[in-house]
Amino acid sequence: MPFELVPSGTRIDFIGRGKICATLSALVILISLAMIPVQGIRLGVDFAGGTEMQVRFEAGVSANEGTIRSVLAESAVVDDPSVVRFGDVASREFLIKFKGGEELDLDRVAAEPAGEDVVTASIDRVELVEGALAEGVGPLSVERVDFVGPRVGRELRSDGLLALFWASLAILVYVTIRFSSRFAPGAVVAVIHDLLVTAGIFVILGLEFDLRILAAMLAILGYSLNDTIIIYDRIRENMELRTKAALPELLNESVNQTLSRTVLTSGTTLTVLACLYFLGGEVIRPFAFAMLIGVVVGTYSSIYVAAPLLLLLEGDGAEGLGRQKAAS
Repeated sequence: MPFELVPSGTRIDFIGRGKICATLSALVILISLAMIPVQGIRLGVDFAGGTEMQVRFEAGVSANEGTIRSVLAESAVVDDPSVVRFGDVASREFLIKFKGGEELDLDRVAAEPAGEDVVTASIDRVELVEGALAEGVGPLSVERVDFVGPRVGRELRSDGLLALFWASLAILVYVTIRFSSRFAPGAVVAVIHDLLVTAGIFVILGLEFDLRILAAMLAILGYSLNDTIIIYDRIRENMELRTKAALPELLNESVNQTLSRTVLTSGTTLTVLACLYFLGGEVIRPFAFAMLIGVVVGTYSSIYVAAPLLLLLEGDGAEGLGRQKAAS
């Protein structure tokens, strides 16, 4: 007999709580939208433009992320820098990101006679950061400097949104072919819901959006779809077997039958992500945090968004399936 974390025969009324959960989701999304005019959307250097410096402190220098941030804040050379340590806690190598790459708009540099002054101003800022760290922390060497202009940042934002759009469109086509057109809207709405809620929580908490978060969003989209497909597959099987069952009852039964698998899969995924978040270091932590939110929200939406939306599209008062038999 296969192992089941949730005993067979469990009868939890998930569909009956659909309206409450829909209200909760709408509330989170509305709060995040209301927070945008208040604190805006924080874009990282990848999207807003800026400068990345990789520095290595000399042996014997006691340096950490907090010390570097405080030194740069006191010097007022850059605003709100991001500091990430490479390697373990004994590493003396750090990646520093800060806004200011807008000075290196290559189109502007090419068009203006003073373009060389623009580049010089950006290089001067790097030198000021290096000087502030050398004075406030200790001797160091600059290993690498990268500039991201606003034009590149706009292209990255545009490409990221296009990637999410095409992925959602591909999901719509896949679910339509895999099941039938009646299932597709629920799957697409569920993944869009997951992206909106995850992004909304980042806005509410004032966290930055960068390429790591974009990668997490694409991974969340795939994870949410996988969980939704499992539930939809069971719904379709039950539709074929129980053509006279009431649709709300059939949906509840299908979700309960897959509940053990959902809990096991989500639980093991969350365990791995928690290890990445607490032990993976600063570089991977934003990605892991976004994925933690996404897995929880994706599991929730598969149960409380995708399945109830199917009921909504078919009609709340469905007493029997009859002609509603799913396409094979």
